Amino acid sequence: MQFFFYHGMVALDVTGPVDVFHAADELLSRDGNGEEGYELLFSGRTPGPVSTSSGLRLHAETSPVVGEVDTLLVPGGMIAETASEDPGNVLAIQMATRKAKRLVSVCSGAFLLAAAGFLDGRRATTHWKVADRLAELYPDIRLDPDAIYVQDGHIATSAGVTAGIDLALALVEDDYGPALAIEVARLLLLYRRRPGNQSQFSTTLAMQARAGKRFKPLVDWIEANIEQKLTVDRMAEKANMSPRSFARIFPSETGMSPGRFVEQLRIDRARELLESGAEGLEGIARESGFGREERLRRAFQRRLGISPAQYRAHFIKGEQHDHRSRIRNIHL
Repeated sequence: MQFFFYHGMVALDVTGPVDVFHAADELLSRDGNGEEGYELLFSGRTPGPVSTSSGLRLHAETSPVVGEVDTLLVPGGMIAETASEDPGNVLAIQMATRKAKRLVSVCSGAFLLAAAGFLDGRRATTHWKVADRLAELYPDIRLDPDAIYVQDGHIATSAGVTAGIDLALALVEDDYGPALAIEVARLLLLYRRRPGNQSQFSTTLAMQARAGKRFKPLVDWIEANIEQKLTVDRMAEKANMSPRSFARIFPSETGMSPGRFVEQLRIDRARELLESGAEGLEGIARESGFGREERLRRAFQRRLGISPAQYRAHFIKGEQHDHRSRIRNIHL
């Protein structure tokens, strides 16, 4: 696996995936089953130190390697768009990917893959902050600006920074099966896996952004009391408004009715409980404010299209499958 370095990239876009792949190597070595894991190669336009956006210096060991490179990974950075306008960077990426079986970008690294011509007509994602700009420059990309990561054939793209860790876990699962991905997540104290189509934002952050400064204290109070009965009258009282004014103003400022707003926060709480391995759907229903398992199930089916049990299985279940022994050459 080869990583492509350029000045101004985000360090975590590199170090997050590197630690995931390294942890996979450690676990494969511990098992002693002959699987060789990942060989990590670090390249840049020229060998030498590369400054990241935080000032941390990483070292490019080599110029881009042309050959049987399994995966090329391109990190993002606030200057990724500028870096993508440099013909030297684009040419280096094109050369390194001539025989690569898989192309990966983290965050705004999608600008460099797009400039090299690899994202035209494909589904992709990037950091929400630069999604509009990427779509403007490359209208042929089928951009999903809300996804954590997107895998379209042999090309995978992720949202900002820590989403690169989610994508790296997904790649480990693709390469070596869910059992190893689960062990890597446990070793690094990560969630088993967030699905790629999960929103880049937690619902709480999204709801707070919707509510704005005026209703932020109310959102905080709702979160702290999510398991209670939350009527319009009660929320209006906490917002120091009459029920009639609250019912009129709240939707106009948030784009949601109070009931839908609360349900979305409850779904988010239930998701957190399911992802953490909490047992008993009845208990999860009570803690998240749905009261009964049936109400929890109906809300999940209506809003997410799956049952709570299916959602939990996505995180904590998986059967190990056979796969061929291989060395993955990753170039950052």
